[in-house]
Amino acid sequence: MSCSGSAASTLYVTGQMPTDVTGAVVGDYVAIQTDQVLRNLMRVTELCGGGLADVVSVRAFLLDWNDYGAFNEAYAAWFPDRLPSRTCVGVTGLAVGALVEIDWVCWRSDGWGTTIGS
Repeated sequence: MSCSGSAASTLYVTGQMPTDVTGAVVGDYVAIQTDQVLRNLMRVTELCGGGLADVVSVRAFLLDWNDYGAFNEAYAAWFPDRLPSRTCVGVTGLAVGALVEIDWVCWRSDGWGTTIGS
């Protein structure tokens, strides 16, 4: 499984789950899980040489649409200067019993030298 892939100036970071390094789900609330998912996305992005400023598009998948407000508040806190474009979708199930899954796309004019995965 690959955590990221690049094509020229674009980096695609695969959907991340709210899990810690042991694979255990973190938190019972969507805000806590959102923070963990975004930490995981940032870790992959940083390992590829990028950061939040490089994020241009986000897709979020929510198990319960009633969690949208709490999700949105936690999400927005990560982007105090500029919100990337975003699609948010309600779904009927997510892996590992998660409440949220997020993937994102990053762009850099100088491209990406490293991606994470097999």
